[in-house]
Amino acid sequence: MTSHFTLLGHTDQGGRPDGVQIMLHAGHAYIGHMFSDGISVIDVRNPRAPMTVAFLPCPPNTRAHHLQVADGLMLAVNSANIWAMQNYQSQQDYFTAPLSDSFTKRERRFTAGLRIYDLANPASPREIGFCPVEGIGLHRIWWTGGRYAYASCHFDGMSDHVLAIFDIIDPTRPTLAGTWALPGMSQGETPAWQKGKRWALHHMIVAGSLGYGAWRDGGMTIHDLTDPTAPKLLAHRLLSPPFAGGSHTPLPLPGRGLLVLADEATSNNCANGLAHTWIFDVHAPENPVPFATLPQPDETDYCAIGGKFGPHNLHENRPGTFQSETLIFATWHNAGVRAFDLSNPFQPKPAGAYVPAPPERLVDIRPGAVPVTQSCDVLVDPNGLAYVTDTNAGLSILQYTA
Repeated sequence: MTSHFTLLGHTDQGGRPDGVQIMLHAGHAYIGHMFSDGISVIDVRNPRAPMTVAFLPCPPNTRAHHLQVADGLMLAVNSANIWAMQNYQSQQDYFTAPLSDSFTKRERRFTAGLRIYDLANPASPREIGFCPVEGIGLHRIWWTGGRYAYASCHFDGMSDHVLAIFDIIDPTRPTLAGTWALPGMSQGETPAWQKGKRWALHHMIVAGSLGYGAWRDGGMTIHDLTDPTAPKLLAHRLLSPPFAGGSHTPLPLPGRGLLVLADEATSNNCANGLAHTWIFDVHAPENPVPFATLPQPDETDYCAIGGKFGPHNLHENRPGTFQSETLIFATWHNAGVRAFDLSNPFQPKPAGAYVPAPPERLVDIRPGAVPVTQSCDVLVDPNGLAYVTDTNAGLSILQYTA
């Protein structure tokens, strides 16, 4: 399936084809891995012939699957490689219980915290700082420069990932500056969620003085960040039940008073039903209202293909990348990468699609993994080049043409 996208180049990332978040800087791509426990550096100055130039290994049993780049620095999460250490019998064991309950095999040492690299030499990042945390560690992070970075983090004494604010005014000595959690997430509190649900911050995106959080089955929050280290809750909206949950990426469109919220598909063959990407009106941040969803790809029966079908992540309109509040890019697991036109937010329309080739081999160690396309993350540069990672199939570089 191809529409408006043209494949320019592909790489297996130096034999480590598992990729999650991707960042760009000075003609180089930095890719955090799901299973390979490190960060790959890819020279993409020629997008038709991307070349792996370095690999930054993590400490043993530690992964750095999510990254941020700004101000000549790269921030990387460090957390336990839970899939390798826990050896879950089912992926649903991970998605349907608090992390502190499901991840019990912690006898092997791992490293948890925020790691910072200097990118003066883009091909050879140099570690300059680290802030350790006591717990399972960081999951995803948002930082576009400046003093404060916002991460999801599991701390000892918490049920799952909560909001952590890091002060990096001195990047050689980053410090923890604040935290925030939903009710019931602290040890000793009564859980606010029903059994089989998982309330956990996936990540927060900041626009101006507001922060938008996606909390998996815990829904969506909006915060006043007038004091960046002490978020004030303005609104909390639950979508699950009745819907499947899995809120993953909250993309604010501040010029239009809108929010696009992607719920991650977490089950193979649509076993838990379809996951949706919601459009919220957030003109009144204390009263966000969902009013539409992005259309589901339907040119074939993706539920029958195998693997996961449905949203994973959105292009996040980072500074220095493609910027639009009407054209939205999203990964859709086995349905590849998608573009949507939100000119009329009440009737979003498809605006492009590309399904990369399936993997040549499986590196996904999770139970139930199958060798099909599983597009994971997407970053689009100002020229419309879309960089798309896959859980097993490496990096595809696509040209988008409207």
